[in-house]
Amino acid sequence: MPRGSNHVKFIQNYIDGKFVAGQREFADVNPADGSVIGQVTEADRDVVDRAVQSARKALAGEWGRASVRERAARLRKVADTIESRFDCFVAAEVADTGKPISLAARLDVPRAAANFRAFADMISTSGIESFQTETADGKSALNYAVRKPLGVVGIITPWNLPLLLLTWKVAPALACGNAVVVKPSEETPATATLLAEVMERTGMPDGVYNVVHGFGPNSAGEFLTQHPDVNAVTFTGESQTGTAIMKTVASSVKPISFELGGKNAAIVFADCDFEDATAGIADAVFLNTGQVCLCAERVYVERGILDRFVSALKQRAEALRLGSPLDPATELGPLISKQHREKVVSYYSLAREEGANVVTGGGIPEFGNSLDNGFYIQPTIYTGLAESARCVKEEIFGPVCHIAPFDTEDEAVNMANNTKYGLAASIWTSNLKRGHRVAQQMNAGITWVNCWFLRDLRTPFGGMGLSGIGREGGMHSLNFYSELNNICIRL
Repeated sequence: MPRGSNHVKFIQNYIDGKFVAGQREFADVNPADGSVIGQVTEADRDVVDRAVQSARKALAGEWGRASVRERAARLRKVADTIESRFDCFVAAEVADTGKPISLAARLDVPRAAANFRAFADMISTSGIESFQTETADGKSALNYAVRKPLGVVGIITPWNLPLLLLTWKVAPALACGNAVVVKPSEETPATATLLAEVMERTGMPDGVYNVVHGFGPNSAGEFLTQHPDVNAVTFTGESQTGTAIMKTVASSVKPISFELGGKNAAIVFADCDFEDATAGIADAVFLNTGQVCLCAERVYVERGILDRFVSALKQRAEALRLGSPLDPATELGPLISKQHREKVVSYYSLAREEGANVVTGGGIPEFGNSLDNGFYIQPTIYTGLAESARCVKEEIFGPVCHIAPFDTEDEAVNMANNTKYGLAASIWTSNLKRGHRVAQQMNAGITWVNCWFLRDLRTPFGGMGLSGIGREGGMHSLNFYSELNNICIRL
């Protein structure tokens, strides 16, 4: 990316404080109109190796000697600089993802700055364990732990929330004293590269933050996870890709943290606050065009309010404003790519084959302008499918949900938990005891009661089953991105 430019033109790798070209280039496409907005230089194996060695050199230099206070100060300066280039980050995020500008400005960029500040605060106040124990001879020993960086961390991030999830990993990794090599999604390369410019402006030592662009197999992703000098790998994305990475790192027993797919459930009881529940479920299904790992694709509604709920959610879906991401009034942008839209459309067709009743949507909208060259799709609601249907079992990752009735609390819990995934769930009820009781029965990494997508950055975040391994957030992140070494001193 040209330095000082607010427009994506030529996106390069970033290694040892310098922008570096690769052997080949690929196009960065705007999903709103299908136009090519930049050329991205792909990192080959040699470029990835240079990035890893750059990170290792940084650990042996100034960054490896930096105190916790110095690292925290650097992170806060990064946060300040992101905010000083707020409009630039918003523009890059919107161009890459097609998400509405109102969403990027409200969520993605503010959260990026917040991630750096939050982990600067956490590392500054984190304590260590210490125990004084008696020994067999009547004396004592002092045990205490020290926190050390893992080393070089490979960070592979997805296209749906590229800046938010990138900083969610980079911030705690740097807070703990690691150096990182980032491989952003090939669909959304811009903000990872803009963050490189921020690192340079803040005086971050060369090699602490590196970016390699490319794809997965036989490209930058595979080269990074295979590299013997990468000490840990963290990945957010599809479950199938997580499986491939696990196989790659198994022989070297690298620490891994995976946040993978989901087929999340929402349970709506008849005693819910109806307006809050329908508004919350609409967000949970349609936010970011359904391209959030936490979105609800399965909605279970107590039979007594089923028809009313389906009608209300239908009205909300049909009221969503699709349009240009640059229009502040737009509420729903396109899907990320033509390929992904083909996948979602195939599920729309499959749902009909499986006997679904189409409540609303199920097709591709028409605008009569350049947006018809983009990858838009209609927000869609189905009913009438069996619990065994593929569209109820498999993650679609689009603005779609299936609504089914339940009669008893136990039935709702059993249906919600009948999945190989286990990332998120939401429960909607005015009965607080029921809320606690049902939430504790959910096989999910996070369960919301009467809300959705509400996060405290200090809490554990991650999934069960096909939804991932490990937890990040707060001390959980600090513990993943560091080694705890126990020291025992006989007194």
